[in-house]
Amino acid sequence: MPGPVLLSDIGNVLTFFDFNIAAQRVAELCPFPAEAMWGKLDHLKGPFEDGRMDDATFVREAMAALEFRGTKEQFAAIWCEIFTQNEAMKRSLAPLVGRVPMKLLSNTNGLHKDYLLNMFDIFHAFDGGVYSHEAKCSKPGKDIFQISIQQLNLDPRLTLYIDDLEPNIATARELGFETHLYHHERHDHLQSEITAWAQKHRLLS
Repeated sequence: MPGPVLLSDIGNVLTFFDFNIAAQRVAELCPFPAEAMWGKLDHLKGPFEDGRMDDATFVREAMAALEFRGTKEQFAAIWCEIFTQNEAMKRSLAPLVGRVPMKLLSNTNGLHKDYLLNMFDIFHAFDGGVYSHEAKCSKPGKDIFQISIQQLNLDPRLTLYIDDLEPNIATARELGFETHLYHHERHDHLQSEITAWAQKHRLLS
């Protein structure tokens, strides 16, 4: 039978990201200003995150759209080097390691997933996850949550789901998950809620 699980989003929960960093670096190697980057790549983002476009195709198409003068390796690095670890979250999760199963549920792409899991030690606490580019669907749709329930062996009633976006939280609530809408400026609220949830399920003394 499924037991209690902590299920977490990645972006702006476990790590922070700033695409302006990538835009500024891209602008140094293409004829467009930094603020033009998203307009040039907007048609690629959905297919890339939903798994309809693989990493190599995205890099090739993005470089063409931006008239990027660097190498594929340079572009991939720029695309990924936008993240920083949420140290407050790492400290909050530390007491749960080995006591509470932790899983991931994220709208992401292959380049970012591989970079994040290899770069930041906060992910050492997590064992498995569901990612939009592999599931071929994304939040806030119900399908990716249903896939997560099946693949990760979740009982929504016993699962605390953390996300920074209200539409994703709303879907999770509709499906019976316990939820927390996260914002780093209210991290103490999460700390209290995680502790109360873990104690309720006798995961912490």
